[in-house]
Amino acid sequence: MSDASNYYGPVVNMNGGRENVGINYGTVGGAQDVEVRAAVNELKGLLGELRPHLTREQDRTVEEALPELTPDREALRSRGLVLASVAQIASAVGAVGQPVAEAVGRLLALLG
Repeated sequence: MSDASNYYGPVVNMNGGRENVGINYGTVGGAQDVEVRAAVNELKGLLGELRPHLTREQDRTVEEALPELTPDREALRSRGLVLASVAQIASAVGAVGQPVAEAVGRLLALLG
């Protein structure tokens, strides 16, 4: 049996539990940098457009990277491998991945 599901955003499966309050995207507890938030949102949108062009393994890597892409400057600085993986995938798929590679570059420039 194969799973042909495609997910283009957060997927939450909750089986039981108590006092579940939802998903924390790393924005609780303070105002976030507007430029970083815009760059992260742009990157996530471009990744959604890129996913149909990826191999199964590349898509899995992007799926795992999406929750790590939060509009938190400090958190993103510590997640350099995630951004490097996304940039590598974007480069590997050629011209169709160029907008993603450029978006990663802009985000990295904002992070300093």
